[in-house]
Amino acid sequence: MKPVYIMVGGFLGAGKTTSVARLARHYMQLGKRVGIVTNDQTTDLVDTHSLRSQGFEVGEVAGSCFCCNFDALTSTVEGLGDQELPEVILAEPVGSCTDLVATVIRPLTEVYGVPLDIAPYGVILKPSHGLRILKGDSGSGFSPKANYIFRKQIEEADFVIINRIDELPPERVDELQALLEAEYPGRPILRCSARTGEGFDTLVEMLEQRGQFGQRVMEVDYDVYAEGEAELGWLNSQVTVESDSEFALDELLVELIGNLHERLVATESEAAHLKVIGLSDASYAVANLVSNATGPELSLASKTTTKSANVVVNARVGTDPTELEQIVRQELETVCQSRGLKHEVVSLQSFKPGRPVPTHRIV
Repeated sequence: MKPVYIMVGGFLGAGKTTSVARLARHYMQLGKRVGIVTNDQTTDLVDTHSLRSQGFEVGEVAGSCFCCNFDALTSTVEGLGDQELPEVILAEPVGSCTDLVATVIRPLTEVYGVPLDIAPYGVILKPSHGLRILKGDSGSGFSPKANYIFRKQIEEADFVIINRIDELPPERVDELQALLEAEYPGRPILRCSARTGEGFDTLVEMLEQRGQFGQRVMEVDYDVYAEGEAELGWLNSQVTVESDSEFALDELLVELIGNLHERLVATESEAAHLKVIGLSDASYAVANLVSNATGPELSLASKTTTKSANVVVNARVGTDPTELEQIVRQELETVCQSRGLKHEVVSLQSFKPGRPVPTHRIV
């Protein structure tokens, strides 16, 4: 049988990684061999660390998106598994990318030499920004050019997933669905919680459908697309933290992401997504922030104390990357100093994404 290729799209902070992890566990429980491909504009991706810490086999395409480095995507897929491809390949593209049907799905079908069973392409809706963008709220936190990317992601989807329904009142979910149905008629809309698993069976059933999927090729203004991406400052950093006495890993992450949230609000810099993972021996914790309005949360607790940890920070924020780097460095210093911890920034990259130039674009 051909390996099944499942790509899960969606904006930054939509819940793609949590969804991919739940899907991977589902297929592994069925006895399937599963591989995951993550993607980012640079190295030190929290998602990769998190998924590997959960025991999954993960390959990473770093330095560019799937569409702009198609050969890296296919070679990473081929590197998964032991001498043969996994039975299920789960791919998570960069959250600021769109036009993936024309630049990834169709090239996998028409250019790539290995036959794959391409599942319907689902895009996860991020409620916190999605509601404001779909309503045309000028206070969405992003410019019209960044909102353009969000809307284009939904336009090319075979189906849309309203995620985080466990965090929303039912009337808010109904409102989101009504807005989607009005603007994107004919697309199946699923209601799910990647965290709790609610609605997950429906998602699996949708992914098992076959037919005229992956066909929504659309017109894309690459100038607007590029300018929308470039409005976000990106930062990935890896930090070592040490102490002569044990410290609570969860508390460190919560304080760090809380301080970063306060700084972003104070400078009116909208968070698209901010993730921090702390790793210590076999334990790890994850904290994140998906918008300034929702606030930070400890999404995965380690409940551990340690004398040393590796901390990885990923930030995607509507601000200049130089300012973002300054904020992150200052708050790392503040938090570690207040707790009597020594820290060293091992690596740090801050930048604006370059113009997307797809390897292939089949329309």
